[in-house]
Amino acid sequence: MASPFPGMDPYLERYWGDVHASFIIYARDQLNSHLPKDLRARVEERVFVESATGLERSMYPDIRIVERGKQTPPPVTNGVAVAEPLLIQLDEQGTQTFIEILDTSSGKRVITVIEVLSLSNKLPGEGQDKYLQKQRELREARVSLVEIDLLRAGRRPPTVPLERLPPSKRTAYQAYVRRGWQPTTLEVYPIPLRERLPAIRIPLRETDADVPLDLQAIIEQCYRNSGYDEDIDYTVEPDPLLDPEDAAWTAELLRSQRRR
Repeated sequence: MASPFPGMDPYLERYWGDVHASFIIYARDQLNSHLPKDLRARVEERVFVESATGLERSMYPDIRIVERGKQTPPPVTNGVAVAEPLLIQLDEQGTQTFIEILDTSSGKRVITVIEVLSLSNKLPGEGQDKYLQKQRELREARVSLVEIDLLRAGRRPPTVPLERLPPSKRTAYQAYVRRGWQPTTLEVYPIPLRERLPAIRIPLRETDADVPLDLQAIIEQCYRNSGYDEDIDYTVEPDPLLDPEDAAWTAELLRSQRRR
């Protein structure tokens, strides 16, 4: 079955690791079907350190030392006292995947980067630091940047100050486009919960026509191919919780489709 929501399904946030990976691949495939023959969309990744103590930390140590509780005598094996080791929990390596559009006619120069935000981009830590650094580098290199935020959790990177948007455009989800040759102009796509996800314009070279990226088609493909309909319990509230008006609308929507 398809998702009961006309646009973004807020229940997918629980499965975002899987959704994000699929979304990147399907977006790459869709783009390659529209790009000029000398341009290619490729998946790339950044690497960062993710601490098991929680994403809220702003700095991560290289290692973390854990002291065990009650001390016990060393075990004896074949009459020899064996030393008890100190257990050290290492931090894990995390990755952020994104799409680069390359110009094969000019030595595979990067002309556009497409980011689909994850929690590592939206919570303090090394993942967010690396993302913000990448934002600055792309701007300085005059590379176009597309940011797609389909997560309500976390805090959106400061691409545009919230107060610059009219209240009616401060939607649950948003997408931004900054063209490399227009670094002071930002294109904002408000994406309300209750509406179909839009097809957004992806900039290429300044002399090229934009190509479309149909976000709704991609999220429907993610839902369908991963079988989320069998995993999601629509009788409970999504996490994070919706605001009261959207929660009431969601409850009525799900009841009308016999999902709640």
